[in-house]
Amino acid sequence: MSDQRSTDINEARPQSVSHLIGQPGVKEQIIVALDSAQQDNRKFDHATLVGFAGGGKTTTAQIIAAEMGTDFLDILGQSLKGVADLNALLLQATDRAIVFIDEAHELDKSLQTALYLALDQRRVLLQGSRKGSTPVAIPLKDFTLLLATTDEYQLLQPLRDRMRLTLRFQFYAPEDLEKIVRMRAASLGWEVEPDVFPQIAQRSRGTPRLALRLLQAVRRVARAEAGEVITVAHLERACSLEDIDHLGLGPTEQQYLNILLEGPTRLNMLASRLGLPSKTVAEVTEPFLIRAGLVVKDEQGRRQLSAEGREYAGN
Repeated sequence: MSDQRSTDINEARPQSVSHLIGQPGVKEQIIVALDSAQQDNRKFDHATLVGFAGGGKTTTAQIIAAEMGTDFLDILGQSLKGVADLNALLLQATDRAIVFIDEAHELDKSLQTALYLALDQRRVLLQGSRKGSTPVAIPLKDFTLLLATTDEYQLLQPLRDRMRLTLRFQFYAPEDLEKIVRMRAASLGWEVEPDVFPQIAQRSRGTPRLALRLLQAVRRVARAEAGEVITVAHLERACSLEDIDHLGLGPTEQQYLNILLEGPTRLNMLASRLGLPSKTVAEVTEPFLIRAGLVVKDEQGRRQLSAEGREYAGN
C-alpha cells in the first residue's frame, strides 16, 4: 500500500475556494469577486495579495485561476530584469488568464511604471531591431494581474491604485493549521497518529508553509524507519534533527533570545552577532517572537525580552 502513496507534500494542493482553510475575510472577498465575474461573463478583477511569506498567497492565486477555468502564468518579481522580460510575460497571456507576479515588491520601479501603463493602454511597445526604428504597439489580451507582496508600500501608488482588490492575509490560528495538515495528509493517503497534528500546528508559527514542511519532515523520518504510520515519536525525532523546539523556534531564533538575555540590544548589534543582514532579522526572525510576546521594543527601538521571553530563554 505504501508504495502507492504520494511522497510530495505539494502534490495535493487545494483546487477550490471551498477547500481554503482559514483567512475568512480573504475567502469571502474571492467568492464575491468570482460570483461577480461569472455573472457578468468577464475576467477576475486585478488584485494585490498582501501578507507574510508562506501564508498561502500563491496557492490562492492558483485557486482563482482554477475557479475561473483559465490559464495561470506565474513568475517571481526578481526574475523580470527589464522591459523585454515584462513584455514577453504579458504577451503570453490569453483573455481572462491569471498573470501572477510573486514578490512583486522586488520589481524595479521602472518596470512597475511600465506595468501599470500596459494595464491602462492594453498594449506594450516593442522596439525594432534597427537603430532609430519606431516602436511597434502590440495589443494585450484582457488578462487579470495578481501581485503578491510582503510589503505593499514598496509598490508604486499608481500600480496599487489599479488593483481593484486587496486580499490581506493574517497569521493562521493553530486550529486552522491543524486542519490544513490533517487535510493534506488525508489527501496523500498518509496514516498519522491524531496527536501529531496539533503538535505540528503548535510548532508552525501561524504559517501553513512551515506546517506542511514539518509534516513532510516527519513523514521522511517515518519512512526512513520503515514506519507505515506517522507517530509523535517521528515528530520528536524530526524536530530534534532540525533543532526545532516546542514553539517552532529554530537555531537562529533561539540564539536571538539568548543574546537578549544579556540585556536590551539594538537591531544592528543583534544582526551582527547573528551574522545576518538587519533587514532579514527585522522581517524574518523577529515578527513571530514579537507576536508571541517573547520580545518587546523600548522607546529607543532596542529589543528586549518580556517576562515570558525571559522565562522561555532561561529554561
